[in-house]
Amino acid sequence: MGVSRSLAALAGCAGAVVLALSGPAVAEEFTWSASLTGTSDYVFRGISQTDNDPTIQGSINIGYGIFYAGVWASGIDIAPDGELEVDWYGGIKPSWKSPFGTVDFDFGVIYYTYPGYADPGGAEADYVEFKAGYSLPSLFIKNLTTGTTVFWSPEYSGEVGEVWTTESVASYTLPKVWVFDPTISGLLGWQKGEASQNFDVGGDDEYYYWNAGLTLGVENLSFDFRYWDTDVDGGGGLCGVNLCDERFVFSATVTVP
Repeated sequence: MGVSRSLAALAGCAGAVVLALSGPAVAEEFTWSASLTGTSDYVFRGISQTDNDPTIQGSINIGYGIFYAGVWASGIDIAPDGELEVDWYGGIKPSWKSPFGTVDFDFGVIYYTYPGYADPGGAEADYVEFKAGYSLPSLFIKNLTTGTTVFWSPEYSGEVGEVWTTESVASYTLPKVWVFDPTISGLLGWQKGEASQNFDVGGDDEYYYWNAGLTLGVENLSFDFRYWDTDVDGGGGLCGVNLCDERFVFSATVTVP
């Protein structure tokens, strides 16, 4: 599939959904938030980005009506000199009151950057991804929300050609426990690249990854306990050495306001 056809498909999907919104007027209200996170390991799509070490992360987000934008940053440890990742993103989040409940959509773009990092082979590490997703409360199980997001990059990090990623998530809100608002959640992801373009995850051009965990929220704090794993058996490529193995990750986040 060519770049132009893929872009047209994503744009067409987004446009069709926006036009189909049942249409109460969108409240044009400016919002903002910021967060700071400490985590025992930065795991991105099942792969450790910090060589199994802890790091600090932060974000700043703004919104106006259905529009949003923001920046997110994290410490990383990618040989030979990758120490920082900064991601810029923006998009729209329209809602549609369907016969099955309110469907929340997310159409956006993410620009991943790695300041100061130089690929040993001279390839460009920075890349762009487009995404289209939805989330929907369950009709049959109260407090359960599910959703799926599709990501597409026309030129993935390392100049390995186009890469497709899908992620399906589910979260269930539990009754309040003391001062905590607990939520259990899980994710199943799949990523596919082109072997002919040297896309390699442990010797293959596609792989699955998943996580499951518990988040405890109290006021503007949250504590997340999460298990990660992939179906990758060996190392090499994006997996490096022991970067795709199963692991438990703990994160603590403070958000303002």
